[in-house]
Amino acid sequence: MNKKLIVFATGNLHKLKEVNMMLESTPYIAKAMSDFDIDEDIVEDGSTMHENAKIKSDFLFEKLKVSAMGEDSGLEIKALNMSPGIYTARYAGKQRNDFDNMNKVLQELEGVKDRTAQFRSVISLNINNETYFFEGIVEGRIGAEIKGDGGFGYDPIFIPTGYDQSFAELGSEMKNQFSHRAKAVSKMVDFLKSID
Repeated sequence: MNKKLIVFATGNLHKLKEVNMMLESTPYIAKAMSDFDIDEDIVEDGSTMHENAKIKSDFLFEKLKVSAMGEDSGLEIKALNMSPGIYTARYAGKQRNDFDNMNKVLQELEGVKDRTAQFRSVISLNINNETYFFEGIVEGRIGAEIKGDGGFGYDPIFIPTGYDQSFAELGSEMKNQFSHRAKAVSKMVDFLKSID
């Protein structure tokens, strides 16, 4: 069967692979922007994850006139007023260095007892001239130190609820089963099945 196309506003091939694995049970397939020779940085100047995800999907939809999806995700820490939030990737500066970002968080939480945190993912899907949003959250806490070498971003300091190990120690296969992005994509998959 010919799969219907959704262009995903990402340069991250790990994310693309993760999404396509979950789309297997639908009539849809996701392709990267690079498959259409689009390599420009989409300026994410929204004030929320919903706005940033929509900026990305709108950009591709307007450019290619095909179904498009954008995703924005971030770490939200209760004691830091839900920061880093939309600044997750560049929390310690424009260099976007995972190690610097984690160290900044650990310094800011020094001596803080409540280390409650959550990863949140928001997907914006432009399809059939409408925009739909899907959100996934995984709750947990920030550990006392960097642990594990699997995953990326803040995975080595994020310990999901019900576990004693960080996302980086649990490994990507385990993480992908219940990650914030997996939860958001799962909702999108259910929606795509319902409209076909």
